Amino acid sequence: MSRKEDQNLIVGLDIGTSKVVAVVGEVGQDGTIDVVGAGVHPARGLKKGVVVNIESTVQSIQRAVDEAERMA
Repeated sequence: MSRKEDQNLIVGLDIGTSKVVAVVGEVGQDGTIDVVGAGVHPARGLKKGVVVNIESTVQSIQRAVDEAERMA
């Protein structure tokens, strides 16, 4: 993701049993947060909240983050 020097970005990541969600937010000068990107991908490699296949889990995370970066 390209980043301008005057941007203050934060990222949130929710790894659930059914899906992985990544969001990118920009913190404004007044402290507000504007969501500038979001990505959702089906979770793979998790069962009842436990990682059972790390490679599949990492791939799901990477795809959600990539989608959020493209949107931002």
